[in-house]
Amino acid sequence: MLTLRKCDSRLRSWRHQFHRWSVTKWQPTAQIGPVGGIDTTEGGSRFCIQIERQPQLAGELLCSSRLRVQSSKFAVRSLHTSSDSAMFYYMYAYLSNLPRLHVVGLAVVAYVVYYLIQVVKRPIIACSDGPFKQYLIRKVPTLENKYWPTFWCVESRAQTVLASLLRSNSLPHVNYRREILTLKDGGEVALDWMEEGCSPDSPCIIILPGLTGESQAEYIKCLVFAAQQSGMRVVVFNNRGLGGIELKTPRLYCAANCEDLCEVVQHVRRAVPSHCKLGATGISMGGLILGNYLARKSDEARSIFSAAKIISVPWDVHKGSASIEKPVINSLLGRHLASSLCRTLRKHLDIYRDIYRDSDIDIQRILRCRTIKEFDELFTAKQFGYAHVNDYYSDATLHNKLDNISVPLLCLSAADDPFQPLDAIPINAANNCTHVAIVITARGGHIGFLEGWWPSTKDQYMGRLFTEYFTKALFDTDGEFQHTANKMHERFLTKQTLALTSTSPLAPENETNKVKLM
Repeated sequence: MLTLRKCDSRLRSWRHQFHRWSVTKWQPTAQIGPVGGIDTTEGGSRFCIQIERQPQLAGELLCSSRLRVQSSKFAVRSLHTSSDSAMFYYMYAYLSNLPRLHVVGLAVVAYVVYYLIQVVKRPIIACSDGPFKQYLIRKVPTLENKYWPTFWCVESRAQTVLASLLRSNSLPHVNYRREILTLKDGGEVALDWMEEGCSPDSPCIIILPGLTGESQAEYIKCLVFAAQQSGMRVVVFNNRGLGGIELKTPRLYCAANCEDLCEVVQHVRRAVPSHCKLGATGISMGGLILGNYLARKSDEARSIFSAAKIISVPWDVHKGSASIEKPVINSLLGRHLASSLCRTLRKHLDIYRDIYRDSDIDIQRILRCRTIKEFDELFTAKQFGYAHVNDYYSDATLHNKLDNISVPLLCLSAADDPFQPLDAIPINAANNCTHVAIVITARGGHIGFLEGWWPSTKDQYMGRLFTEYFTKALFDTDGEFQHTANKMHERFLTKQTLALTSTSPLAPENETNKVKLM
């Protein structure tokens, strides 16, 4: 139909162009004169144009018109024979003629659909079916709700960086009460207490910062203000050489060593009234130190702590190290942390220059490290007596130690954490563990967990889950959490007994004897 209309328009233009032509009236049938004519159909009527003069020109025009009509018909047939090509052609034609506002609208609708289907999800709770999981589902409402990440910031690296920037610019400076604790080897650490607005009977939470963090780090202040609003006192454990404290010994800190934490825990237990319950939280590398303490000092930890929590912990340090070195953005984040480690070492350079002058530790080379693994290989592993950096990482890894933990431990991890891939989170181990529950959100990055149209620093997912869990576990006004913890410990002892029985060397001999007697 479009082709016929184009022919009709051309014919009308010829009538005005060539004054020698005369157009006859519309006729119901086709008439082709001796000098030629054009036969076409439109709306069921036929018309004929007879050309009276210049027969040679008329013939050329006639042939050209017939060729055009035939080529148009061929094009239409080819489009009908290939439905995919026709669909592509019509789609291209439609989109190429869309106004820009319509294109923007379609893009927004597509992103909204993607956000609702792929981004907004209820967190996974990896925990054995038992008293701990049942208690969390009943008493911690955040775990039953979907996590709604910030609509315009769902990418993992964006969440990680933006969360740090927003909290740094909005959270005020915290006025702690500082206490300097001298350790057994002569080293010193800073303990920063926040007790403002707390009663003498308030429970206390020990917070362990990340790799280079200290008490004024933005994610630490987020948890401190959340605890303060809930009436809980907080003490932040700054590692050696951090928080403005000078090194008294050459030793720094590492993720696999929890000796300093043991002394800090004993000191805090003596400082806080005996009837006040204690909790502990570790973030990132602080979570590794706390997790290793809970696993290695299981009985001691259970006698001191009522509950514990770790956030964005690198469960498998080997995979975490490989993930942070991936190009391009991950490696930039890792390079930033490596430079922070070098700055910490540079602040205390005087104490190391003489000690390691004749050793295999090259301080100048260490200060040029570009990755965390390189720093750990040249300095941390050697300082703590490991033959290789991989030995250090294996000793610090937590995913194979969950069965030794006997303190109720809630863990928060994001599936898109750039410092820890999803396949490194020990979901299967947690599903068989009595005291560990891992909450895995679809998004959140590393210590990010922003939510809402414009992230509010006062009530964020990480802080809300922190207060809900510790408020129920440490205040425990109805005694339900203590009852749940007792049930968990009974299951823990039963599991430990079965494990010892199955690995006992006498078990195979007894089985053999039974077979012989029969």
